[in-house]
Amino acid sequence: MKQRLVIVGAGFAGMYAALSAARLREQENVSATELEIVLVSQKPELVIRPRLYEPDPGRMTAPLGDVLGAIEVTFVQGEVEEVDTVARSIGILEAAGTRRSLTYDRLVITTGSRLFRPPIPGLEEHGFSVDQLEDAIELDRHLDGLGARPASLGRDTVVVAGGGFTGIEVATEMPARLRRILGNGSGRVVLVERNPAVVPDMGPTPRPIVQDALRTLGIETRLGVGVTALDKGGVTLSDGGRIESETVIWAAGIRAAPLTGKLPAERDNFGRLLVDRDLRVPGLKDVFAAGDAAQAACDNAGNHALMSCQHATRLGAFAGNNAAADLLRLPLRPYHQEAYVTCLDLGGAGAVLTRGWDRRVELVGAEAKAYKAEINTVWIYPPRPERATALASADPEQVTRL
Repeated sequence: MKQRLVIVGAGFAGMYAALSAARLREQENVSATELEIVLVSQKPELVIRPRLYEPDPGRMTAPLGDVLGAIEVTFVQGEVEEVDTVARSIGILEAAGTRRSLTYDRLVITTGSRLFRPPIPGLEEHGFSVDQLEDAIELDRHLDGLGARPASLGRDTVVVAGGGFTGIEVATEMPARLRRILGNGSGRVVLVERNPAVVPDMGPTPRPIVQDALRTLGIETRLGVGVTALDKGGVTLSDGGRIESETVIWAAGIRAAPLTGKLPAERDNFGRLLVDRDLRVPGLKDVFAAGDAAQAACDNAGNHALMSCQHATRLGAFAGNNAAADLLRLPLRPYHQEAYVTCLDLGGAGAVLTRGWDRRVELVGAEAKAYKAEINTVWIYPPRPERATALASADPEQVTRL
């Protein structure tokens, strides 16, 4: 009897779920007609989201059609709007505006995350971001157009709201970018962070390196304050201060994509589906979740996978494998991911690489920057569209062994 495994989302987790499921199918000598693997997404491409803070973000995509074809995974174009876990079907809105349903025997939710935009007055109208490809392209065009505007304090000032990983990478990219657009000596970058320190999640060990980079690049910091309002000319801060700026970039947190809220299952404060060690959603025996859509324990020490491509790729590989294994009546592999590194781009000041959950600094400056460049230009891209190569890349135990 033909069985169907459906994966929703073509991000890092979705791509590796498809690769890993196809890998197991081939290992077990099961044909694509016996076990159909379907990937549903709005486009047959991987958005290289970790690079959207760089100039020319429109080039930060990689086609998936040839890879999926090589491993006999069916691509269905559209957006999944509904999940019926009783009927085991999903509702898809197609590009033409038509709707269709698709049944599944096992479902893997890998819908990723979205920027969290609180109801701050003016944020929707006047805030930029690098969250999705379209957002990054809009910001890129805006920045490139600044040079044609009349010189003013607002034109020459970029405010980055959020001093976490994304905020730091965006902010440290800006000084060189503004010099190219406005000329040497022009441009002011202000980083606003509600916490009393930048990169609060990185801890105290690498923080001095990040702080030194901000000082070296001339980036101002406003710590312990938040943004309370935006308008066309700038931002108002929670301490009553105001910064004149025509470019305010919001980088203050993410949440799981909304589809997770359509499932009758428990979620965490980020909207992620709680999953067991096999990445199955408790209470929904036919549904697995991975990537930014899942809250998963990655070791026995109390650490949980972060909303990052590093964790998403391995989560996806385990989820795809386990969903296929469940259909084929094979043992499932408990997800684990003890190794963890952080490589934070610091723009013209290089980068910093830490290893382990205690953030031990391993590389700084140019060496760390070279490591970051290899991650960004090689490691996170899809495998070559050759069947053997693509399937070999998706061994759950080998994915993301940094």
